[in-house]
Amino acid sequence: MKDLTLLNIRELQNGYLKGNFSPLEVIRAYLERIQKIDPKIKAYLSLNDQVLGEAKSLDPKKIKRQPLWGIPFAAKDLYLTKNLKTTAASKILENFIAPYESTVTKRMKEAGALLLGKTNLDEFAMGSSTERSAYQVTHNPWDLTRVPGGSSGGSAAAVAARLALVSLGTDTGGSIRQPASFCGIFGLKPTYGRVSRYGIIAMASSLDQAGPMSRSVEDSARVLEVISGFDANDATSSKKEVPQYSEFLNKSPKGLKIGLIKEFFTEGLDQEVKKAIQIAIEVLKKEGVEFSEVSIPEVKFGLSIYYILMPAEVSSNLARYDGMRYGLNEYYDSLLKTYQLSRGKGFGDEAKRRIMLGSFVLSAGYIEAYYILAQRARTALKKKFEEVFKNFDLLLGPTSPTPPFKIGEKMEDPLKMYLSDVYTVPVNPAGLPAASVPCGFVNNLPVSFQLIAPHFKEEKIFQVASAFEKLNPNATKEPNI
Repeated sequence: MKDLTLLNIRELQNGYLKGNFSPLEVIRAYLERIQKIDPKIKAYLSLNDQVLGEAKSLDPKKIKRQPLWGIPFAAKDLYLTKNLKTTAASKILENFIAPYESTVTKRMKEAGALLLGKTNLDEFAMGSSTERSAYQVTHNPWDLTRVPGGSSGGSAAAVAARLALVSLGTDTGGSIRQPASFCGIFGLKPTYGRVSRYGIIAMASSLDQAGPMSRSVEDSARVLEVISGFDANDATSSKKEVPQYSEFLNKSPKGLKIGLIKEFFTEGLDQEVKKAIQIAIEVLKKEGVEFSEVSIPEVKFGLSIYYILMPAEVSSNLARYDGMRYGLNEYYDSLLKTYQLSRGKGFGDEAKRRIMLGSFVLSAGYIEAYYILAQRARTALKKKFEEVFKNFDLLLGPTSPTPPFKIGEKMEDPLKMYLSDVYTVPVNPAGLPAASVPCGFVNNLPVSFQLIAPHFKEEKIFQVASAFEKLNPNATKEPNI
């Protein structure tokens, strides 16, 4: 029998319908691979010890009604899961078990999907390498000496190493797209409001968005169909109708107009990465896609906008972890000392750095100079994107300026680490959908291009990404672990 971990959603479901194998056999295949491979990768923080029983109890009569029946998935350890630990990769939530389920994981389970476990991340999603976890460093399946990207590095590595068929990540400034690029998989950050944030531990609430990660474009399309849609528990979720994204997978991209963001192809971009993207552009040109250069000067301020607004929201969101209500409790004889001990021991260096920076930009005397100015710049950036999209269906640029870097290479220089997200962060303040699409290799390390779409036009991303995937000679290449 073919290795069951090689099959995509459609192939698994066809196999189930024909009786070739059962969900129980598929889950066992994944758990055996996790046991064998994950000690090298360290993608998972915890496994779901009920998953075999859940696979066994799936109702075969529902296979045609549940679009993800019997599909194994992993979730970043920011998604609240009832009866299973949710730590946000932080010591402050080391033993936290949520009393309720996130909307996204609930929808996955209601669609018949089976949760394998929770994946590693940078603490509270603060990082670009998954080295900032309080528990372990995740390794890139393509080169175990390199990072998988972050903060959804565990989710990306699990998919790339075939330790999960699909995974759920979150993207605040590139945390789905950048690790997807580093691990050579497809990763989509949907439009802000397309997917509910209810039950996902917040880092920066106006920027966070949940999304799928997978080895094929088709699998992400099928997952997004399930997890998208209005949720009364999330005031920011949209009531816009959710398209059948999978219907766009075989639609020709001929005639679509794509803008090449001029500011993304200047100095700072690795020349070998640039060459790989240019080859991909030529492939799409042959499919009838029309390309032309477009200048968006405002994207140069994306990183500055992000690193003012994001820490401000971090300082607010992380205030609840105070050693009193839940999480790590280090009681002392004074309230101040309790706060100091609990937060001091519970939070890592990067979390503390962002809390302090956020508190500073919100403080009296500085809020006008930094926070309010950044909000105005955010509005200008959003308006510029809207103006550009009057002439283009999509925008294209690199996902990351470099291939995956060595573990430890940027840990001592936070600014260098922040710059690894320079091409992804402008998308989040504007609330746009964007995806990382694998396009080639540099020294056997994966690289990708990024597609950016207008609000609620994810189907255009799937249309172009799917067309390219079918022509990409590296699409079936596997890491040699």
